[in-house]
Amino acid sequence: MGATGRKQGRGDLSDAQWKLIEPLLPTQKRGGKWNDHRLMFDGILWVLRTGAPWRDLPERYGKWQSVYDRFNRWRKDGTFDRVLRALRIRLDKDGYIDWDLWCVDGSNVRASRSAAGASKKAKNPAGNPEITRWAAAEAGGDQSSIWSLTVTEFPSPRSSPRAKRTSRRASSS
Repeated sequence: MGATGRKQGRGDLSDAQWKLIEPLLPTQKRGGKWNDHRLMFDGILWVLRTGAPWRDLPERYGKWQSVYDRFNRWRKDGTFDRVLRALRIRLDKDGYIDWDLWCVDGSNVRASRSAAGASKKAKNPAGNPEITRWAAAEAGGDQSSIWSLTVTEFPSPRSSPRAKRTSRRASSS
C-alpha cells in the first residue's frame, strides 16, 4: 500500500516517483472537485503501457472517460511536456543521460494492399489488360548527384508462364 492508503497496482508510480511528478501537475483553482491526480496519472500510464483501449481501463483508476479527458487536457496544455522536461533535466544532472549515444529505428514492414483497407482482389472492369513492363535506366551522373532516370518500355518475356497465360487468353477471344 502506498502513502495514499490505496492498493498499488503493478506498474503504478511509487511514492518516491510521485513526489517528483506531483509538483509539476496543475492545481485546481475553481470549479468542481477534481479526481485524484495520482489515480488519473496511474490510469494514463496503464493505458500507454498496455496499449489497451481507454474503455478497457480497470475500474480501480476511476471512470475511463475521466482518465481520457485528463490525458487530453494535460497533453493539450503542455503538462506532459513539463513533466518530461523536468525528469530529463534531473536525469541529465545525475549523469544518467549519455548525449553521445543515438539510437535510430529504421524498421520497415511491407504490407499487402488489403492491409490498408483495399479489397483483396483488384477490381478491374476491363478484365485482365496486357501488362506493360517498364525499365528505368540511369541517364548519367556520378553517385553523389541526384540521378535522373529515363523510363522506357521493356519488352515482356514471352517464355514466362504468366505471358503464356496472357497470350492464350488474347488468342481465344
